[in-house]
Amino acid sequence: MFTEQKFNIPKLKGISEKTIEEHLKLYAGYVKHANLILAKIPEYLGYEKEDAFAPYAVSEIQRRFGFEFNGMRNHEVYFRSLEDGAAPLTSQSTLHGTLVKQWNSFENWISEFKQTAKTRGIGWACLYLDPVSGQLLNAWVDEQHFGQLQNCPLILGLDMWEHSYVADYAPSGKGQYIEDFFENLNWNIIENNFSEAVK
Repeated sequence: MFTEQKFNIPKLKGISEKTIEEHLKLYAGYVKHANLILAKIPEYLGYEKEDAFAPYAVSEIQRRFGFEFNGMRNHEVYFRSLEDGAAPLTSQSTLHGTLVKQWNSFENWISEFKQTAKTRGIGWACLYLDPVSGQLLNAWVDEQHFGQLQNCPLILGLDMWEHSYVADYAPSGKGQYIEDFFENLNWNIIENNFSEAVK
């Protein structure tokens, strides 16, 4: 069974406590539904002999599982990155050095990432590490699960579903939400995500 995580999120710039409170309820829903699906699969399979539709029910909830599971894990990365107050990414850090090496400057990387976050539609802007090539990769994930990169740990995830910002910024404020997200980041946690991924 999956456990709902708790997060120590202080008052944030631009993102209200009410938005975080409601957002955490949505996260709790992903945990709950991922657990429900895992519990239901054996139950439906138990009816296979009596109900010809049971295998179809299993197929459909299995299809849903990726959405719920990735929603759970993506949100855990998102909320952890906002814990314990903002902290900068130092130029001496390994992550900073890797970003500069790949994009020629930190500014180049962050510009590309922010542009990724402005992709039309609902989803996530993500920074992954490809453990095979050692490259960092910016990627857009539709909804929670279309476009997740196989076997690549998530280093940084920015939730671009409207529930994460629209109450504070209105639909036209997406760009300001992205800017404020970076103002609120605890880069020590993101650096740790990177360190864990390269082990």
